[in-house]
Amino acid sequence: MGEGFVAMNITFRNTAGPIKHQAVAVLNGADLSTFYGCSIEGYQDTLYTLSMRQFYRDCDIYGTVDYIFGNAAVVFQSCNVYSRLPLHRQSNAITAQGRTDPNQNTGTSMQFCRFLAAGDLTSSDGTTKTYLGRPWKKYSRTVIMESFMDSLIDPAGWLPWNGKFALDTLYYAEYNNTGKGSDTDNRVTWPGYHVISSDDAMNFTVRNFIQGDNWLPHTGFTPIVVTFG
Repeated sequence: MGEGFVAMNITFRNTAGPIKHQAVAVLNGADLSTFYGCSIEGYQDTLYTLSMRQFYRDCDIYGTVDYIFGNAAVVFQSCNVYSRLPLHRQSNAITAQGRTDPNQNTGTSMQFCRFLAAGDLTSSDGTTKTYLGRPWKKYSRTVIMESFMDSLIDPAGWLPWNGKFALDTLYYAEYNNTGKGSDTDNRVTWPGYHVISSDDAMNFTVRNFIQGDNWLPHTGFTPIVVTFG
């Protein structure tokens, strides 16, 4: 909860396993907080990006159900996002963003990340479905851009929360991703889902979305600032 909190080269691990369902490894409500080179490991609800402005760079994040969730204004940059094997008949949802009002300047932005299967998922029978996210709250907002998605990502890309809840009020967007799981031809056709342009994507960079140039601490790295062509 401390403003300006910085973590570097630390592993945060919740060992409860999938059988315990919700089991948070990190809850972050610290404004102007930065995690660099950290590993955040759990299963369901691994990383609770509760609120405020947050930045994660070169981190490894492991989980199963809704494992990056919350209502912060948060940018993940150059992170490895590993989906694990959940309980029988469960699907993986990587994000569950919780914006409750369209006027909130919150959301989850993921840039230059890699969406991969952890070892236990890779060696499983292949029936587990993995999605980029689902709408925890009515105005859920998640943007994934310039990232690599391996074949674990289901062609639909995104998962409903409960029937038609929030499908016309959420904002889910993809821009210029690569890999076998990045093909948008068979993505969901919800009103709130978009394949966006470079101009729209610029709104979700570290500079524009969380005003990163003004507050990121001097930790020996520079956030990547991109001008889209």
